[in-house]
Amino acid sequence: MTEANSLQQIIKNLPKNPGVYRYYDKEGNLLYIGKAKNLKNRVASYFVNKDHTYRIQLMVRKIHNIEYSIVPTEKDALLLENALIKELQPKYNISLKDDKTYPYIKINNEPFPRIYFTRKYEEDGAEYFGPYTSVQRVRSILEFVKKLYPIRSCSLSLTEKNIKAKKFKVCLEYHIGNCLAPCVGFQSKENYDNNIEQIRKILKGRLHELRTALKQEMLEHAENLEFEKAAALKNKIQFLKEYISDATVVHPGLGNFHVFGFTEDEKKAYINYLYVYEGAIVQTKAITLQKNLEETKEELLQFAVIDTIGNTEQKQSILLPFEIELYTELMEIQIPKIGDKKNLVELAQRNALYQKQKGKEQSTDKHGKAKVDSTTRILQLMKDELRLKELPKHIECFDNSNFQGTNAVSACVVFKNAKPSKKDYRHFNVKTVVDANDFDTMKEVVYRRYHRMILENEPLPNLVIIDGGKGQLSAAMQSILNLKLENEIQVISIAKRLEEIYYPNDSIPLHLNRKSETLKVIQQLRNEAHRFGITFHRKKRANNTLKTALNDIKGIGEKITGTLLQQFGSVKNIENATLEQLEKCIGKSKANIVFNYFQKIKE
Repeated sequence: MTEANSLQQIIKNLPKNPGVYRYYDKEGNLLYIGKAKNLKNRVASYFVNKDHTYRIQLMVRKIHNIEYSIVPTEKDALLLENALIKELQPKYNISLKDDKTYPYIKINNEPFPRIYFTRKYEEDGAEYFGPYTSVQRVRSILEFVKKLYPIRSCSLSLTEKNIKAKKFKVCLEYHIGNCLAPCVGFQSKENYDNNIEQIRKILKGRLHELRTALKQEMLEHAENLEFEKAAALKNKIQFLKEYISDATVVHPGLGNFHVFGFTEDEKKAYINYLYVYEGAIVQTKAITLQKNLEETKEELLQFAVIDTIGNTEQKQSILLPFEIELYTELMEIQIPKIGDKKNLVELAQRNALYQKQKGKEQSTDKHGKAKVDSTTRILQLMKDELRLKELPKHIECFDNSNFQGTNAVSACVVFKNAKPSKKDYRHFNVKTVVDANDFDTMKEVVYRRYHRMILENEPLPNLVIIDGGKGQLSAAMQSILNLKLENEIQVISIAKRLEEIYYPNDSIPLHLNRKSETLKVIQQLRNEAHRFGITFHRKKRANNTLKTALNDIKGIGEKITGTLLQQFGSVKNIENATLEQLEKCIGKSKANIVFNYFQKIKE
């Protein structure tokens, strides 16, 4: 049977029920997902109608197989289509492009979750609220939330085992009232989780519901004569009242609405979403849809509405600039012509137009030509010039430091997207190497770094740079091979004298142009690793020097040592101080001990 006959047979056997159809090419790649009131008629129209656009005709020529799913109603077809498109991202479907530069509020998926601002949306099991159109708005929400419910900001692993083992101590955040110290058991998990649940209500805009619940709880505490708890809740209710009054209020009695604004250009649709709760705008979201098959504005807005609101079980009121089909009585569509509702739609429309304009400004230069993102350009240049397998989005660089064989340390600096990621920097006290052995030091720290990353399931770097020549590179590669990471991580080294780039198992170095941006990034990494390592090395040397000079004095502990250094500035000044000067600083008995110690040394 020919391919055309096979497709005709499939179409002939299609049912006339509502459903979702899927087109595949010869290799089994998914081309397109669509919904239909009548599967048979809709699919057949692709092969009968000759007036399709060139892009649709091109897709039809690639169709080799058709699969379908029957669903009870048109509404179910719409919801299933939306879910499958988001999950599978077929080539010819609408592409959902939420602007990842917009800020979100993130609740981590961990014991005693943290809540913080982020611009990075990841599929990591965490909860994300947003995106918001204003960073200031996000910060004001977080500030308000933390006033109501003190939550931790540290990254400690607060497992039940660690807390019971008393691994942690309270920090400054506890003492200034920003945290209730769950790390040492001062706050129970039940109480912390209850606070997180209240915060979720705030972020979802359920402010009046939360205020009602807090009032009820306050009255219960008052009846039980728990006046301190009741007073604390009263303060929270007042905070909440002030916060609600600061929200963008349209009309206090207007009700709850989902509002959408829409505009488009040749390639994209820009949709702005506002959620109005009891007359106040409590949530905003910017959505960008990439067109693929000449979709109508009704289809695009329909996709955005379903994607935002989803399969609701309660009746929802939706304000739109034009009519669309949603096949459900639980979504009441209104196209307002006058009044506050009309003003809301116009506000969403203005935001969508601003979003469109902003997108064009970001994607073109002053002459209207398409911009190339500078970070992507540099990463691509590095990939090409260094002969890498993938873009070096995550680079790590190692440098060793010691002084006459003592105080050996090593530094690892991290660049992400060609920029320093200082929170990921690490330094190492060398443990297994005796005397000044740069090769063994490199071998040790590289092994420790990536062995730990494997154990903690952290993402490995695309590129590792070793500061040194062939010897240091060979030492690092021994550890990489021991960890079986030779196919996971690409490793190079840079030799200082001629700025040569060495590769494993290749005796001939690569010489980059002195003006090359790739070389400048590598030099920046090398210099940053050197600076970070030297700073740590000097600190370690200073601590060791201090220890030998003062801590050998019997009867003088760390507290007295610190007081003396703060007062006199150096060990030399302490040594030359008079007994009277020392007495004023640390008292008579301790002053005698220090003074007599240095007098004996002078003798």
